[in-house]
Amino acid sequence: MLAGSGEARERRGSAGRTARLTGRGALSPGALGLRLVVASALIALLCICAWRPGGAPAASNAARAATLPPESAFRPAMPATMPPPPVPAVLFELAEPGIEPVRVTAGIDPRTGLREDVLSRGDVAAIEAPALRVTLTRGKDLGAAPTLFVLMARRAASGPAFDRPALPVVRTGARGQIQTKFGAVDTLEVTFGSPAPRTCLGFVTREGGFRLDGWSCAPLGQPPEPHGLACTLDALSLLDLGDSEATAAFSAASPASRACPLMKVAEISSPAGPPPKRSRNKK
Repeated sequence: MLAGSGEARERRGSAGRTARLTGRGALSPGALGLRLVVASALIALLCICAWRPGGAPAASNAARAATLPPESAFRPAMPATMPPPPVPAVLFELAEPGIEPVRVTAGIDPRTGLREDVLSRGDVAAIEAPALRVTLTRGKDLGAAPTLFVLMARRAASGPAFDRPALPVVRTGARGQIQTKFGAVDTLEVTFGSPAPRTCLGFVTREGGFRLDGWSCAPLGQPPEPHGLACTLDALSLLDLGDSEATAAFSAASPASRACPLMKVAEISSPAGPPPKRSRNKK
């Protein structure tokens, strides 16, 4: 009797524990929905943390770029420089014989805005032949010419001609002054270090509404003579319909105290022309 009652009590206790466990384990619909919402939010947070900007598709980048305001578009720090306008050519010639052809170029100096007509003949590196470079500078704000040494160094750095390499100035020598149809001209002996050192005579004019500067080199490495440079400058000619003052200055006569063997340009351009007829003496 006691044994049967003990078994009954044990069965009732086991059933009670099962009922209590079952009651705690069961979830109501509201609690289940709340847990699903929390789990979804956690998954979304993990996806956001794992996202990287570099992994965004190109389409989304283009869409964001299209939504930028106009003022945020790329703008260069400095505007593109426009090439200088072409310079009309003028007749800048040398009526003096020479073994090399005369080349003339025209342009605008980007530093000063002044016009420069450059006449060159020969090559400083060819020591056996004469060489010449003359720069005619014109403009409203011409100003005073720099010192002759600074001017020669600047011209040498740009090369003896538009297609030649730069020239190093090794040393300078005696200074002087000559008289030409352009007035007084300052001179300075300049030695260039191009393949073989060569001494030339630099020059610059100090009068008039324009400036002539450059150098003259004698053949065979000999020091140039001031008299020869004066004759070369007197042989320069210019015809510019837009600058009557400069044209008149180039048309001036040489100083009467000096005689130079000048030749006309027509005689130089056609050396192979027919010889002049000689008159026969009639007896």
